[in-house]
Amino acid sequence: MFAEIKLLNLTRSKNLTNQIILLRSISLSSSNNAKDNYKLVVVGGGSGGLAVSSRFARKLGKNNVAVIEPSEWHLYQPGWTLAAGGVKNPDSFRRSESKMISKGVDWIKAKATDFQPESNTIVLDNGDKVKYDYLVMATGIKIDFDGIKGLKEALANDQQVVSMYSHETVKNVFPAIQRFKGGNAIFTFPKVPIKCPGAPQKVMYLAEDYFRKNGVRDKATVTYCTTLPVIFGVKKYADALMEVVKERDIKLNTQHHLIEIDYKNKQAIFERLDQPGTIVKLNYDLLHVCPPMKPFDEIKKSPLVDQTGYVDLDKHTLQHKKYPNVFGIGDCTNLPTSKTAAAIAAQSSILAENLGNLMNGKDANKAKYDGYTSCPLITAYGRTILAEFDYDGKPLETFPINQGKERRTMFHLKSDFMPFLYWNAFVKGYWGGPGIYLCYQKLAKNSREHRVYKVHRDCGVKSRLFLI
Repeated sequence: MFAEIKLLNLTRSKNLTNQIILLRSISLSSSNNAKDNYKLVVVGGGSGGLAVSSRFARKLGKNNVAVIEPSEWHLYQPGWTLAAGGVKNPDSFRRSESKMISKGVDWIKAKATDFQPESNTIVLDNGDKVKYDYLVMATGIKIDFDGIKGLKEALANDQQVVSMYSHETVKNVFPAIQRFKGGNAIFTFPKVPIKCPGAPQKVMYLAEDYFRKNGVRDKATVTYCTTLPVIFGVKKYADALMEVVKERDIKLNTQHHLIEIDYKNKQAIFERLDQPGTIVKLNYDLLHVCPPMKPFDEIKKSPLVDQTGYVDLDKHTLQHKKYPNVFGIGDCTNLPTSKTAAAIAAQSSILAENLGNLMNGKDANKAKYDGYTSCPLITAYGRTILAEFDYDGKPLETFPINQGKERRTMFHLKSDFMPFLYWNAFVKGYWGGPGIYLCYQKLAKNSREHRVYKVHRDCGVKSRLFLI
């Protein structure tokens, strides 16, 4: 009798333990998340999604905010250029997604496949439905390795064809640079939009500097092939980069669109955009490819996007043009500014204020985003031009110096301070870009007596360190 009772208790104990393990699994894996209705749902667990969800978790409390994100790993993508140049270990730019999501945020580990904004519903890839009061789109964009004929085959079969645009492939870039002993080194830039438009030439400058430092530069022809008619879209920084290209004898091929790679014959095949129908074949000994990028299919087919497939937002308030309870941030949106982490940081504070106001029945158009974005243009080991500008391509610089010059301080800002800021403040929702400092500089030219609250009120750009 006692043995039977003991066995029954033991069985119950084991069942209870299994139930606890099961419940914990359900709470972390989301496909069976018990809660299916949230005050705020954020689709995407990248930099923008983490920053926004962290801010609102502090404001709304536990179990009111969910992030839908299928990936196991979170990647610090601005670090890929540093890894490609051998400056940093690529593994230092990858962390477990489970450790990145803030306390109080439910992680729904699944893919959003269908958006039904008329009923505030998202359908997941397992068929489950999640409902929301407010939605933030932060999915990023897809790096399309299939978008260039022969690229995937070349990456698999030719160790001198490389691309820094994934955690797996970025590890092959610096070894290829080290193996290069002369010949043609070609670096490509695809049709826009892409994330961080300056990145394809950053890796080129690091490679060229490495060749120079290791005695192979006089045996090398370094070529930058871009689809654009200019080297960079903002004149001040384009002029500075043209000086770098000229001084270091780098060949610039504008309006060259890479359409195919023939790795067996080591040829990169380009279409001349300024001469339709003209094909150019260039032999390579090192080829770094920036793949084209595009919206994810699930986003592109949703009713939330414009005709180009990007989430359709008011460019100043970040609110959706049709659905007022929907906002967007980052690369998945149609905001006409460069898609960078710096832009997302600035957008996060604007979005948080406007969405927070909407939740509280206040003006959701109060904070205005001016298109601020930044691109630290690494031009050599230890040198960087810090480009910062707005929607109109006008420089919007944080520091009281000429940022169009190559500087060692800016290189350390890029390589050391920015990763620290990212991991410890940005994705936790404590950093909203340098907007307040830009405001202060703007107003300080007219008066030294403005107080911080007046800067916030008058400048037209809102960006606070600790907004929520």
